[in-house]
Amino acid sequence: MLNVFERVNQKQPFATRFIIDHAETVSEKNIERIGALGGGIAIQHRMAFQGETFVQRYGVDAAKATPPVKKMLELGVPVGAGTDATRVASYNPWVCLYWLSTGKTLGGMPLYDQKNILDRQKALELWTKGSAWFSGEQSSKGSLQAGELADLVVLSDDFFTVEPESIQWIESVYTILGGKVVYAGAEFKQDDPPLPPASPDWSPVKRYGGIGV
Repeated sequence: MLNVFERVNQKQPFATRFIIDHAETVSEKNIERIGALGGGIAIQHRMAFQGETFVQRYGVDAAKATPPVKKMLELGVPVGAGTDATRVASYNPWVCLYWLSTGKTLGGMPLYDQKNILDRQKALELWTKGSAWFSGEQSSKGSLQAGELADLVVLSDDFFTVEPESIQWIESVYTILGGKVVYAGAEFKQDDPPLPPASPDWSPVKRYGGIGV
C-alpha cells in the first residue's frame, strides 16, 4: 500500500493528511515512510482483547510492540487512539487507556515491557489532542484552553492517581456537550436530563419502554 502511496505522491503530492489504521505489526522503516508522506497512524486497543490469542499464535516476542506506539511517537508521526467500533473492541476509552498505560490485556496478561508503555499523560493525549489531528480539528479540540471547545466530563476517579488496575473502571459522572449537561450520575443524578425519544419512531423501545438484557 505504501508503495502505491509513494508513487502517487511523486506524480501528485498529497494535499491533505492520510491515515493508516491499526498498524499492530508495522515496521520502523514503514513508520518512517508514513511520516515522510505526511501521514498519521490511528491505533485501537484490539490487543487489550486479543493479546492472549496473538501470543498463542505468534509468541511473546512478537507481541511486545503491537503496535509500536512509542516508536511511532519517537519518529514524530501523528498518533491518535480510538476504539475501532464495538464489534471489534469496547467503545469505552478507559479500557484503552488502561491498556496503553499498563501494557496489559483485560485478562491481566502483560504484553509489553517498559519500551512500549506510555505514561498516563501521553496516553490521554493520544485520545484527545492526538485524535483531533486526524479530523483536522487540533486547533479547536483536545485540550482545555481558551478558544477550544469546552466539552468535558467529571470522572468517578482521578485518572492520574488511581491504582493502575482501577483505570479500566473509571466512568463519567457528569458529561457536558456543547454547553449542556447530557448525562449525570452518582451524586449528580438530579441533573440527569431526560433521554431523547426513541429512534426510529417504530422502535419497540417506544412501545415497551425498554428492553432488558
